[in-house]
Amino acid sequence: MHTTQAWQSNGTSTALEKTTIERRDPRNDDITIRIDYCGVCHSDLHAIHGSTGKPTEGLVPGHEFTGIVTAVGSAVTRFVPGDRVAAGTIVDSCGECAMCQGGQENFCYEVATYTYGGKDRVDGSVTKGGYSREYVLRDKFAYHLPAALDPAAAAPLMCAGITMWEPMRTAGVGAGSKVAVAGLGGLGHLGVKLAAALGAEVTVLSRTPGKADDAARLGATDLVVTTDEQQLKQASGRFDLILDTIAAPHDLTQLLRLLAFEGTLSVLGLPLPTEVPLMELTFGRKNLSSSGTGGTRLTAELLTFCAEHDITADIELLPSTQVEEALGRLEKGDVRYRFVLDLADLD
Repeated sequence: MHTTQAWQSNGTSTALEKTTIERRDPRNDDITIRIDYCGVCHSDLHAIHGSTGKPTEGLVPGHEFTGIVTAVGSAVTRFVPGDRVAAGTIVDSCGECAMCQGGQENFCYEVATYTYGGKDRVDGSVTKGGYSREYVLRDKFAYHLPAALDPAAAAPLMCAGITMWEPMRTAGVGAGSKVAVAGLGGLGHLGVKLAAALGAEVTVLSRTPGKADDAARLGATDLVVTTDEQQLKQASGRFDLILDTIAAPHDLTQLLRLLAFEGTLSVLGLPLPTEVPLMELTFGRKNLSSSGTGGTRLTAELLTFCAEHDITADIELLPSTQVEEALGRLEKGDVRYRFVLDLADLD
């Protein structure tokens, strides 16, 4: 064991405390990463407030980060010290079930080990996340960061980006597809960029017209104001896929009515209690789905695609000493579109 510095939650307060935590020495198949940049995800906020089921006492959030390899285990061949790397929401899985064998470790039947608030499969300890200067994980769940990607702006690709990418790839989004993104936040803005780069016709669904300029800049061709009944009527039956990134309870009826025949509504913001109006699925043989981040196969594919198409998140970079400010502003929706913490001040 050795120690590193981290930002830790106690209780359910966003006033995180700087503290010293323990990291294991690398196992044979581990790498050690000096974390340089870590994104601030809305699910970090939910976890701190105790709404995701993860233990809040001693919680170190953070599950989308980039950095540099500083050490490798004896069996590691994919990485050497000095490599630029990225890591996301999963740091281990059973490796044996059908999901793991297919590169969908995010759906591991034995439950994947999450980057924070999870249970280490070897020693049973609770995992602590990327709001820290160092992380140790299995090399299988780390990814080479392409040289073309800025490491700070690329960090959110590891959660927000892959959360958008996996349902789009599953739906076969490409030229001619009509995709709508509900909510233009940390997830949604990347959804627009990625869908547009895949060749889709992209529309943003928003409660107000104030984000029309941003939507166009990101690659959308239209914005539908969801508080305008006339606009909703005109958009009825238009979309093949709707990516619902709204991280608050909301009625799905409105979104389902915007789907085309056999279209899909993918609910991605947060698994929240909701009622599903089954008749809205029946009329038009529509599909309701969801997804949880991504497995190794599609995450690697995403990073390659983003490097080829120059796609990263729109970020506001803050020193990690301002983590409380970042969480507070995120709670108010005061960010365009992702906070990223610079962990250098933890040295």
